[in-house]
Amino acid sequence: MIRVVVVDDEPMVCAHLRVILGGAGDIEVVAEAHDGAEGVEAVVRHRPDLVLMDLRMPGVDGLAATERIATLPVPPPVVALTTFDADSHVLAALRAGAAGFLLKTTPPQDLIELVRVAAAGHTVLSPAAMARLVATSSAGQRRRDDARARLRELTDRELEVLACLGRGLSNADTARTLSLSEATVKSYVSRMLVKIDCRNRTQAGLLAHDAGLVTEPDPTTVHETRDRKRQP
Repeated sequence: MIRVVVVDDEPMVCAHLRVILGGAGDIEVVAEAHDGAEGVEAVVRHRPDLVLMDLRMPGVDGLAATERIATLPVPPPVVALTTFDADSHVLAALRAGAAGFLLKTTPPQDLIELVRVAAAGHTVLSPAAMARLVATSSAGQRRRDDARARLRELTDRELEVLACLGRGLSNADTARTLSLSEATVKSYVSRMLVKIDCRNRTQAGLLAHDAGLVTEPDPTTVHETRDRKRQP
């Protein structure tokens, strides 16, 4: 079973998600919370496989809660819930460690599949959406300079792997693109995340966009490749 905690200040939204996800045989909503502080407590208490986190809530908002969850010894993936994909809070949540985001208007069957994808450790975010978020950021050149400074210790091959993460490629797709074995790609990814101080593949892919490594985002999205195998 995929154990999920839903955090949203609207009880109707929580009930809606519980009904949808409860209809899947392999997903269970183990707790609901209505602000960020309650959400963190629920995560500590229930140790879920995934957290669906609203970003705009009174009191402790979803961004602050995501940051707190990321500091836990074994943090579960957090997927931000948002009403529209141009929300500036989404980019902040991704930088804080969220594994991706979902629109609250996502059709029920797609929502179920994407929860499975996120719980398996994949990014729930299209490269095109990531590119839009970065393009609308006001940080601009300073963020690009900072990102490139963080990449100075990477080898040329590691930079190629990082660019593939920015395009949303799986380990298997990256292996085919770079003519490497999948095991070698996994090793590169694990080592690279430590070097650039990123918590997950989503943060690394975002850094690739910040640094300008992804000039033409691949149209393929995680949404369209739900049958991928698990990967770190």
